[in-house]
Amino acid sequence: MSRPMLLVFLLLILIITSQFEWKQQLVIDLDAAPSISQKQQQMSKREEAVKEKIILSQEKNIQRLNEMVRSLKEQLVQCRGYNETRGNVVTPMTENVIELERQQSLED
Repeated sequence: MSRPMLLVFLLLILIITSQFEWKQQLVIDLDAAPSISQKQQQMSKREEAVKEKIILSQEKNIQRLNEMVRSLKEQLVQCRGYNETRGNVVTPMTENVIELERQQSLED
């Protein structure tokens, strides 16, 4: 009988110690939960910062492209003026192109 009693005793000790370990893990998990949410908040803040940087970069690129478009339009006007003063001979095809570009610039 001592052998079955010893087995029961060991089983009880095993059950009791495992419950203590579970409780400790729960406490550790509960302590870790706030740090996980803090990490998530930090990550979301970082993501927002990256998104803002991307948006600012895109806005700069748009401004630069708009400046380039204005510059090209000015160059086009200068070229037209040069071509008109050069010979005052404009083919009907060129007149059509100029008229289409004027209409497009009015639409912008």
